[in-house]
Amino acid sequence: MKSIWMLAAAEPTAEQTEVITAQPQGQTETAVTEQKDSGISAEGPEKPQPNPWVQMLPFFIILIVMYLLLFRGPRRKQQEHQKMVSSLKKNDRVRTIGGIYGTVVDVRPDEIILKVDESTNTKIRVIPSAIATVISDEKK
Repeated sequence: MKSIWMLAAAEPTAEQTEVITAQPQGQTETAVTEQKDSGISAEGPEKPQPNPWVQMLPFFIILIVMYLLLFRGPRRKQQEHQKMVSSLKKNDRVRTIGGIYGTVVDVRPDEIILKVDESTNTKIRVIPSAIATVISDEKK
């Protein structure tokens, strides 16, 4: 039993012309319908495009968060450390980043001299960035 395919169309209007072709069942080509654009799209009315600034908003938010986490935090810590080192004075107790406790003997712009042993009067010179914390009298 052979199947016959038939395409039907409504009468074309003046704005619309249709060309309908059909192929026999054994061929691989399919029926083609061409329509002249009548101004109405098959998808429906066009949707308004969103504002490009609204689309970029998540990108800007991510950039702000990255700035705060990656640049602002370490810079603030560096400024606090610089302030702590600049306020060092003689007889302050400090701990270095290597874990050595000492008492400040002299503060110079490029080095700090620490006394680490009272009995042998042992002193060491460290760079200012090697000072980790200033030990207050309350912690003793």
